[in-house]
Amino acid sequence: MYIYILIIIVAYLLGSIPSAVWIGKRFYGVDVREHGSKNAGATNTLRVLGRKAALPVFIIDLFKGFAAVSLSHFVDLLPNSNELFNLKIVLVAVVVLGHIFPIFAGFKGGKGVATLAGAVLAVYYPAILLSVAVFIILLAITHYVSLSSMVGGIMFPVSSYLVFGQTSAPLLIFGCVVAVLLIITHRKNIKRLIAGEESKIYLVKRKK
Repeated sequence: MYIYILIIIVAYLLGSIPSAVWIGKRFYGVDVREHGSKNAGATNTLRVLGRKAALPVFIIDLFKGFAAVSLSHFVDLLPNSNELFNLKIVLVAVVVLGHIFPIFAGFKGGKGVATLAGAVLAVYYPAILLSVAVFIILLAITHYVSLSSMVGGIMFPVSSYLVFGQTSAPLLIFGCVVAVLLIITHRKNIKRLIAGEESKIYLVKRKK
C-alpha cells in the first residue's frame, strides 16, 4: 500500500516541475505566466521566448509525463493486467494535475498537453505516436496549436480502435476521456478559433 502512495506522490512532484517558469526566469528573466496566453507550457514559451526556450520546455514536460507513468513498473504487477493499467491511468491523471497545479510554482501551471502526451506514450505508444504525427501535420498546415492538440487527442481513441484494432474497453474509455478533457481545457481557444482571433504558431520562420 505504501508503495502506491509513494509512487503517486512522486508522480505529482514530477508533474509539478515548472520547466517553462524555471527556464524563463533563469535564462530570460521572464515569467511566461505574465505574458501571452499566461500558460506555463511549451506553446506559450514559444510564443513569448522563442524556439530555443520552448524546445527544452517541451522535452522536459514530455519526459516528466512518461517518467511518472513508468513508475508503475516499480510495483509487482503482471504485465498487461487490469491492475497495472488502472495504476497507469491514475499516474496519468496525477502527473497532469501536477503540471496544471504545480506545488513548485504557486499552483499556477499550464494546460498539460505535452505532459499528457508523454504520459499516454507510456500507456499505449502506437496510438499516441500516430496522434503526434497528426498534430505535427495539422500544425504545419493550420499553424493553430490548440486545434492540432484537440484533433491529435481525438485521434488517440479513434486510431486505437480503427487502426490498431484495440478492443480493450478501459483503454478506449481512457482515450475518450483524454480527448474530452483536451477539448474542455481548450474551450477558450475554441471561442477564439470560431471568432478568428486565435494566434498562430509557425514552425518555420516566414520570409518577409
